Amino acid sequence: MSDRYGEFVQSPLGKKVAKNLGLPLPTKLDRFEPGEKVVRGSVLFGSASGDDSRLSDAIAQVLNSLHADVYVAGDDAHKDVLSGAGVEAKDSEGHTEKYKVLVFDASNIAHAPDLKEMYDFFHPVARQVEKSGRVIIIGRPPEECDRIGKTLSQRALEGFVKSVGKEFKNGITAQLIYVSEGEEANLDSTLRFFMSARSAYVSGQVVRVGAGSVVDVDWSKPLAGKTVLVTGASRGIGESMSRVLARDGAHVICLDVPQQQADLQKVAGEIGGSTLALDITADDAGEKIAEAAAKRNGLDAIIHNAGITRDKTLAKMDDKQWDMVININLQSIAMINDYLFDNDVLNENARIVCVSSISGIAGNLGQTNYATSKAGVIGLVQATAKKLKAEGRGITINAVAPGFIETQMTAAIPLTIREAGRRMNSMSQGGLPIDVAETTAWLAAPASGGVNGNIVRVCGQSLLGA
Repeated sequence: MSDRYGEFVQSPLGKKVAKNLGLPLPTKLDRFEPGEKVVRGSVLFGSASGDDSRLSDAIAQVLNSLHADVYVAGDDAHKDVLSGAGVEAKDSEGHTEKYKVLVFDASNIAHAPDLKEMYDFFHPVARQVEKSGRVIIIGRPPEECDRIGKTLSQRALEGFVKSVGKEFKNGITAQLIYVSEGEEANLDSTLRFFMSARSAYVSGQVVRVGAGSVVDVDWSKPLAGKTVLVTGASRGIGESMSRVLARDGAHVICLDVPQQQADLQKVAGEIGGSTLALDITADDAGEKIAEAAAKRNGLDAIIHNAGITRDKTLAKMDDKQWDMVININLQSIAMINDYLFDNDVLNENARIVCVSSISGIAGNLGQTNYATSKAGVIGLVQATAKKLKAEGRGITINAVAPGFIETQMTAAIPLTIREAGRRMNSMSQGGLPIDVAETTAWLAAPASGGVNGNIVRVCGQSLLGA
């Protein structure tokens, strides 16, 4: 779907008109292309002072593996942490060029006055971030801190990050990653994702990284040898997910209703996957999925993407419109998951990714059925995550919550509402199906074992529910 306003303001005339009238100025976002470096520019690293260097050490290991061009702010101790991991960091003093990524280890911030160290790091370089740049703060989960000062300080990071995401503009994203003590080795996958162009339309998010198996992968094909099933795979976001997962090395079982058989076969044929024509609300849906998985020695991931809308205000909505949305968007996921768990269809360290929506977080006019179903998905993810953690098989479950994504579904929205959906976020534009797909691929990766029970919005930091 074409965003004519967004295309117009990319031109010199359009940019001038928009500036003079105070209109939104969406930046063309950098997105991932195979073969490109994870970080397309320089990185500035800093850390709050303190005795605990475990997170800084983990960050340094990632920077070293990426062969990034790294600058360091602060005293020699920060440079020593980087050099200990093999990173030849340069002093940032006097550096006037822009950075692609700013990374700050805030784990030692333990009292309100200590937050000034975060200000001191970001304030001088707030105008030195490239377009489509990245701001990443890494701390400790407040709920796991044992002192009030530490808890309030770590929780304060969230307000800072979300405000920066709204202030910096130019396609710059801001994220907060909380890492549990002792689980620093699980940071790798998440930090790579948020530093890269794969996270172009994800901003203002708080992700928690906890216990999980540390897995070494070939980062050019992180899903090599894995079997992933995607529901609703024949078009839109599901098609994009299938293509990205296949690009990352997975064999993708593309599932959709029998009426979409032709489109389904086209997608599967182009990515070297297989098809499964199936109504996910059928009583035997779990059994049919299990039969398809058995041919591939089980499932390494399942992506619950299939969903529908039947929009009406509650007063005008009939019971069929209610039942259909709840059954497809929510109940089918619960039923299929139960069957997969009960019959050991999921392999060790498997990944489950569900598609929710910002409507499930903030609600939406004329979508009581849809918002209810997508809020239910969040509840399902959170409850299942606790169950999986207790079982100890390394299986994780997370959700992506898209905002306004340019699809056939959003193309049908009336123009004025569609434009509001596009502009009411920090990026001033709609996202693309690939943005949801890239986020899903990160959550589905074997190396993301420490990410469990997270709800990650792919919405350009939408103002709805923010």
